[in-house]
Amino acid sequence: WAGDGGAADREARETQHFLQKLPGMPPVVVTNRPGGGGTVAWSSVIQREGDGHVISTLNVALLTNHILGNSRITYRDLTPLTVMMREYVAVWTRSESPISSGKDLVARLRKDPASVSFGLSPGLGNQNHIVLGMIAKAAGIDPKALKIVVYTSGGQGMTAAMGGHVDVWAGTLGGALTRPAGSVRVLGVSAPQRQSGAAAEMPTLREQGIDAVYAAFRGWQGPPGLTAAQRAYWDQAFSTIVKSEDWKKTEIKNAWGSGYLDSNATPKFLDGEYKLLSNMLNELGLIKPAGN
Repeated sequence: WAGDGGAADREARETQHFLQKLPGMPPVVVTNRPGGGGTVAWSSVIQREGDGHVISTLNVALLTNHILGNSRITYRDLTPLTVMMREYVAVWTRSESPISSGKDLVARLRKDPASVSFGLSPGLGNQNHIVLGMIAKAAGIDPKALKIVVYTSGGQGMTAAMGGHVDVWAGTLGGALTRPAGSVRVLGVSAPQRQSGAAAEMPTLREQGIDAVYAAFRGWQGPPGLTAAQRAYWDQAFSTIVKSEDWKKTEIKNAWGSGYLDSNATPKFLDGEYKLLSNMLNELGLIKPAGN
């Protein structure tokens, strides 16, 4: 996948652990290929047509990169294999920040949109950007007025946020949970209600009167041209993983929501998600009018 330390890297390494325990599974190696908001990684997989031994992460950025015209690659150019989990977005600052809550953030944006800098990864238009756009709308400002810095990976970006290089970080809820205790202040989570476990103390954006609810999907895909037998192999592998008690514990640890789909259901889900995201990005003013 892309850079070290971010949500996709965490997904890859957790899945690697479970795949490696399956009987008969050959050695599983995680290769990071950062760049282009995931495009570098996906381009490398496309070149392995028919090879059932290589897979890559599948996430919202694959769809939004294409919707926004930042990439020609779509999920139809690969073989979608599974959606394994859902993730909410957490918007947070380092604990020393003067921004105290989601409400405070909205008030500051309403007064001066340029007064707050935001960090996200790996590219504009993904789930993190969508949630920030929803916050901007709640503040009554144009989402395009937000001051946003894009980082190659979540790990790099969170480090920058911890160092004060950006005022606010928007990333996965699981990423917020990896920060040392007391080092960050979560301003809000894009969930409809508070989550369980370690995330229970983190307020939602909705409970603060901010209409920003969105869950991103995460899964896996293979190169184009995989056979029915190759897809069935991966269906068996992934379904075995998600049914295990250890995987359920992993979901809780990483604040992942369940949402398994197999290789038959995943492309249909992506068709619907593509339409949904197109509408959301258009409403947020992120899609350029035709001819521009």
